[in-house]
Amino acid sequence: MSEPVLEVEGLSVAIRERDGEFSPVDRVSLAVAPGECLGLVGESGSGKSLTLKAILGLLPPVARVSGGEVRFGVDAPPRVVAPEEIRGSGVAMVFQEPMSALNPLMRAGALIAEACRSEAEANGTRADARALELMREVGIPGAEERMRAYPHELSGGLRQRVMIAMALAREPRVLLCDEPTTAVDVTLQSQILRLLDRVRADRGLAVVYVTHDLAVVGQICERVAVMYAGRVVETGPVTEVFRAPAHPYTLELLRSVPRLDGDRASLDSIGGAVPDPRSFPSGCRFHPRCFMAQSDCPGAKHGLLDAGPDRLTACIHHAGLPAERKARVPRTEAGRDAQ
Repeated sequence: MSEPVLEVEGLSVAIRERDGEFSPVDRVSLAVAPGECLGLVGESGSGKSLTLKAILGLLPPVARVSGGEVRFGVDAPPRVVAPEEIRGSGVAMVFQEPMSALNPLMRAGALIAEACRSEAEANGTRADARALELMREVGIPGAEERMRAYPHELSGGLRQRVMIAMALAREPRVLLCDEPTTAVDVTLQSQILRLLDRVRADRGLAVVYVTHDLAVVGQICERVAVMYAGRVVETGPVTEVFRAPAHPYTLELLRSVPRLDGDRASLDSIGGAVPDPRSFPSGCRFHPRCFMAQSDCPGAKHGLLDAGPDRLTACIHHAGLPAERKARVPRTEAGRDAQ
């Protein structure tokens, strides 16, 4: 990987309750380089979305960053930054559900124009012109007319394009995408993925893409980080991780992906559920659900071990993954293999 533009080192998040605190995100480390797309995957409750919000300081009032640091740098080595230094102009975010993220009382053009304005610039005419330009860039048809539309008057796909335009308004170098295709159908999903891929290439953006869809990761990401119970348990190039997982959790996720080709055997599933963050298991947090758990797993210290070139895993027994349980490469909705 080339020099990263965004580095997250040991990031932890604590949430307050009446009887104390718990940490749903625990010592997460990530890095993404210009022009690269990093996929962040895992079951619901793994801490993916909370990690993105912590990077930008968008945590709810009951939550706080309790450890770690965020480093950002474009023309120089990344330096430690506060969220308000990079929010919008350095790092921007595309949220999961645009209908709840967009202000329903503002027209689409005004929403984008507002995002275009810096604190020192209040030129409405210039911002409106930039908003129209961005609407065209993200492929909104009839942009002049849609400038005057309210969010509820737009389709889900158009609302998501408005959200992407708002994220691009301040010329960020990093784009955090929190499952941006969850609320749209397969056709619109394909269109939005192509849009994000084109914008990334045209602008040299670094992208962190949170999703449950491993096939989407195979389509648009170069590297992947797998999260479980608030921790990163495996990272590496997508092709290598998908073809030869180095953590049992990654392998089980891949084996759970439905296939349209091959045999019609019943789907594999992972027994149990992601543990409550108030009572995470000791040691390796996946061991209560792991098919290859051993007696030393409950006492294992968390850390990422070398598993090959640019490969890291949290499994202390990764060398023992049986060959007959190797995963199959998932296929995207559009029928493309993850290459």
